[in-house]
Amino acid sequence: MNVLPPSIAELSDDDLITLYTTDAGDPWLRVNFVATLDGSASAAGVSGALGGDDDLRVFDLLRRVADVVLVAAGTVRDEGYGPMVLHDADVTWRRAHGLPDHPVFAIVTGSGSLDPSSRVFTEAPVRPVVLTSAEGAASERGRALAEVADVVSCSTDEHPDTVDVGTIRAALVARGLRTVHCEGGPSFLGALVAADAVDELTLTIDPTLEGGEGPRIARGSSPELRRMRPTHVLRGAGDVLLTRYVRAR
Repeated sequence: MNVLPPSIAELSDDDLITLYTTDAGDPWLRVNFVATLDGSASAAGVSGALGGDDDLRVFDLLRRVADVVLVAAGTVRDEGYGPMVLHDADVTWRRAHGLPDHPVFAIVTGSGSLDPSSRVFTEAPVRPVVLTSAEGAASERGRALAEVADVVSCSTDEHPDTVDVGTIRAALVARGLRTVHCEGGPSFLGALVAADAVDELTLTIDPTLEGGEGPRIARGSSPELRRMRPTHVLRGAGDVLLTRYVRAR
């Protein structure tokens, strides 16, 4: 008896898009991560060593259908992000479905500590959005970033020095960015979980044991468990498992 899940190799890109968008609401916040069997979100300090080609395939397809790609500044620096430019096939698909060529790149930083001369900004096909605190937006760094990005204050009146997760989501929706694809990092995911803001988790499980001090995919403190339900499990090359969970209602 074969108890293994179906192979992703048997599915077309359109099949996968259908699988990954079924039951998605509007607005919708999806979080995408990869982890080892023992729960590490990185190997040698970065996540790119995990998951393999099938994880990258799904990763690209999830960007393809997104209005905005949301990433915390630490992950942008640690993972060496460049400008948010999709592949030609993704652009063609988006045009056929009435979407702009590329999703907006939204970066979260409480302090505004980003380099305006980075390729993330200077080579961006769409003007990025920087989601920061009220103090960060008003700082010299915030004013410099406003030359190359839309700088949006996402603080509450009580805490002008920090970024409020609920305000982030509302700010994106107000800009018409309703399908949010979040790529980390762990501290930001922890804040999203604590705020009960995660609608979906797409998690690739790499069949390796890291055995070191790698972080979990989420780091923080949530007042309660957030129940999710599985929609599918697929098997990739090298026995990688590609899973999707949506919020249990």
